[in-house]
Amino acid sequence: MMIRASDLRKEFQDRPRSTRVVAVDDVSFDIAAGEIVGLLGPNGAGKTTTMQMLTTLARPTSGSAEVAGFDLAAQSRLVRRAIGYVSQRGSASSESRAGEELVDYGMLHGLTRADALTGARALADRYGLTDLWERGVGTLSGGQRRRLDIAMSLVHAPRLVFLDEPTVGLDPASRAGLWAHVRELRDTAGMTVLLSTHYLDEADALCDRLLVISKGRLIADGPPSKIKRMMGPDTLIVSVPSEPEVARLIPLLREATGEEPTASGVEVSVRFAGGAGALAGILNAAHDASLPVASVELRPPSLDEAFIALTTEEKAA
Repeated sequence: MMIRASDLRKEFQDRPRSTRVVAVDDVSFDIAAGEIVGLLGPNGAGKTTTMQMLTTLARPTSGSAEVAGFDLAAQSRLVRRAIGYVSQRGSASSESRAGEELVDYGMLHGLTRADALTGARALADRYGLTDLWERGVGTLSGGQRRRLDIAMSLVHAPRLVFLDEPTVGLDPASRAGLWAHVRELRDTAGMTVLLSTHYLDEADALCDRLLVISKGRLIADGPPSKIKRMMGPDTLIVSVPSEPEVARLIPLLREATGEEPTASGVEVSVRFAGGAGALAGILNAAHDASLPVASVELRPPSLDEAFIALTTEEKAA
């Protein structure tokens, strides 16, 4: 396992109230080598605190973890050598040049200047930073700075990379480009990636697994398809050639599914928990009633819907 977290807990002292605040509440999970795992949760859920503990930036109040094969508490220096980390705010100094930052970051991780320069040049070429080598970091666009942040996190060839909301504030084109770079980390370099994000389309597109955190607790763990299924049934959308047939289609779908359909133009949608046999039965019933069907779509719940449902249930608990 690349990460093995067991009952990680982080408490903070709320001095004005003289109380303890639990930011992460006994969280346990494993991440295998080569996985891209998304850490999801509302603001204040404990995502960043969890990452800070796993990257040695915050000491757990209790619990334990192994990161990249090293004990988080006893071998923190070896953990830092084995990982890369991109924070929400980034690490590059606005006063420095992009190339300087890459080389200096490599040297901070123990590389010789020659090795750091070789690695930095290769990463600059891979991430489209070669033409920006002499540019001041403060003059770079948001997408360029995020590419630089990722390159800096890779200059010492880590096995595991942490990305804390890597695409926040980026335009759609920059986000799509960064997605391609994240996939490349896993697909061509074999790295393991743990990323936090508020963009559910991003998590759906990139991640092999999702960890959903709410109020400091892990409330769901699984691939995006499993998280979506937690929302409940699919939605069946049936369209007919013209609006007069809609009035006949609604009672047919109501009787077949036991749910109340909704109509929009020539489309009627209804929650549908049946399988292929039930769907065939609906189509046969429409045929027997001489009700023409123009199209049929079975749409699974979106990740947005599942996420909202899960975190809403947790808040109500």
